[in-house]
Amino acid sequence: MKLMFTYDVMESARNTNEWLGATARAFASYPAWGLAPAPWFNLLAAWGEVTERSFSRMVVKPDWGIPSVVGEDGRDHPIAVDTVVNRPFGSLVHFRAVGRTTRPRKVLLVAPMSGHYATLLRSTVVSLLPEAEVYVTDWHNARDIPVSEGKFDIEDYTLYLVDFMKTLGPDTNVIAVCQPAPLTLAAVAYLAEEDPAAQPRTMTLIGGPIDPAAKETEVTDFGRRITMGQLEQSMIQRVGFKYRGAGRLVYPGLLQLQSFISMNAETHAKAFFDQVIASSKGEATDADRHNKFYDEYLAVMDMPAEFYLSTVERVFKRRVIARNVFTVAGKQVDIGKITDVAVMIVEGEKDDISAPGQCLAALDLCTGLPAEKKDSHLEPGAGHYGIFAGKSWRNNIRPLVLDFIDRNAGTARPSRRGKPAIRAV
Repeated sequence: MKLMFTYDVMESARNTNEWLGATARAFASYPAWGLAPAPWFNLLAAWGEVTERSFSRMVVKPDWGIPSVVGEDGRDHPIAVDTVVNRPFGSLVHFRAVGRTTRPRKVLLVAPMSGHYATLLRSTVVSLLPEAEVYVTDWHNARDIPVSEGKFDIEDYTLYLVDFMKTLGPDTNVIAVCQPAPLTLAAVAYLAEEDPAAQPRTMTLIGGPIDPAAKETEVTDFGRRITMGQLEQSMIQRVGFKYRGAGRLVYPGLLQLQSFISMNAETHAKAFFDQVIASSKGEATDADRHNKFYDEYLAVMDMPAEFYLSTVERVFKRRVIARNVFTVAGKQVDIGKITDVAVMIVEGEKDDISAPGQCLAALDLCTGLPAEKKDSHLEPGAGHYGIFAGKSWRNNIRPLVLDFIDRNAGTARPSRRGKPAIRAV
């Protein structure tokens, strides 16, 4: 399927559905139809509105939408998103609160490159902003990156993280969410040998597949069953003529979205139908719960083919991180070389993406790290999303992570819950 034709067919289908929705909405919204005794025109207009919005969001990068944060002075401080490092495949951005005193905690939030934009972590950023200077890895859509910029695989990803950590300095506290956890661990180990003075102060790994074999999930089962040839043949396409990255091999965002939706097809179909009914009754709003969720969920980005394929082959199939045999630019990375960076693991009891045990495996790999610098937390009843963006994150996990950062900065504060924040491993 490595053809521009198949990529353009998918984009044409998306564009056609967006047009059909817009046409239905416009046609059914003529005032004259208000004289009709049946509600069919209202339903058609509502269907068109929901359809047009859904398909148009698939090719738009969501805005961060963080206007301001309240400072200790009680004032609202506008948030400026500044680019600190700009590279072809990703940028390091800083959420700067204008006019606010710089916070002592410096947090690097490593976002996944797994189909959605870094804006998926918007609520995580919002929750950290009042008490930290927040930096985020903002990965770029591969369809917009010219072929002349070259490849981007998991080794390149790791070196990007190394570069970002060097830029921010040794007082940085890294928080990696889901997919980047193994490569973040590798990046810190790389620094431990190559530039120890640039290592971050702490590293928190949240729900990541350090050892996918620790406990099976549908994701790990898929990675084990499918061959690399099948994966390359069925998932990889060339970017079509419409975008700057024309000809680049990618795992298309639209194809990823089909997989996401198929996993819970009935739930998504019901949500779509319910929104049509709500819109026909005039009960839907631009920022209601449905639109807020699906505006983000449907916004997908293409992944570089070499990044996707190398992730499946090396992280999931060969388990190079779990076996501590990962190499970057021909040099083997030894996770046991991490001796100074405090490491915390966060997992969700009901996480069906990175099941409990997969991320915890990182602590066993850190053989050079003393026990007092290792911590972990298993959040009861929490699924994958909840451990970094839901109620469990806001009420339980976030305070624990901040306490962990403070303790290892030498400026420990009383636990926010009046009891030991994290159990030692």
